[in-house]
Amino acid sequence: MQSPATNPHSIDVTAERFEQDILLKSRELPVLVDFWASWCAPCRQLKPILEKLAEEYQGKLLLAKVDTDQEPELAAIFGVRSLPTVILLKNGQPVDGFMGAQPESAVRAFLERHVGAPPARTDGSAAAPLLRPGESPAQAVVRLRKAVAAEPEKAELKRDLALALIETGELDEAQRLLDGLPDALQAEDRTKAARARLQFAFAVRQAPSLAELRAKVAADPADLTARHQLGARLLLAGEHEAALEQFFAIMEKDRKFGDDLGRRSLIEAFRLIEDQDLISRFRRRMASLLF
Repeated sequence: MQSPATNPHSIDVTAERFEQDILLKSRELPVLVDFWASWCAPCRQLKPILEKLAEEYQGKLLLAKVDTDQEPELAAIFGVRSLPTVILLKNGQPVDGFMGAQPESAVRAFLERHVGAPPARTDGSAAAPLLRPGESPAQAVVRLRKAVAAEPEKAELKRDLALALIETGELDEAQRLLDGLPDALQAEDRTKAARARLQFAFAVRQAPSLAELRAKVAADPADLTARHQLGARLLLAGEHEAALEQFFAIMEKDRKFGDDLGRRSLIEAFRLIEDQDLISRFRRRMASLLF
């Protein structure tokens, strides 16, 4: 029988339910079949990436996981010769696939070629913690601490806890959690975004308030330290375009300041912004200065 799964967009499949859970289901929506085994280290690296992306697609994609030790006949049907092997099915037919552990960026690009981009997220930021309805960041920290204690092997929970800790200002613990993530998660876009968010939070930990920084920059536009702090505060507050303007002004005024802090801040800020048009506009402006 099909084993229960905590992710509604990810199921474990047996030979008994092969036709219903894979072939017939693929006539309704794309099905990504992951052939894996418990002894396979690359499989363990790839699995959380596939589950995360399946969840991001919010029902527009189904992840079907096949334990090849338990279901060797399914592996034989698909001609699986190495693990992990991932095959995408549409309308009952395989359309593409790949072998071996892949970074999140590669898997995401593979899915976007065949399924399109996942639906827009509603958490407000690429690196914001996923809060439950009515939940504060402090409440999320309590919930995620319990989740990590219950399932310490799930590194994604530690990353989510780090994100919540950034929101509550517990930056040192957040950094320790991010530093301790396995290599497979370190390479993911979400982890890089979390590190960027943490970097900007550190930049303003001892900084004046947003109103005070606005006043400082208005009084002295050449105060690049205040500009950087203002940009960081604006970015964390969700005022993305205004933040990028501050970082660009630093780059424009002095490329040597803070070892090209303006340009580096722009690049890190791009990790936290989902508005691709906004990012493209500022990339073009950066290019006009660089070239």
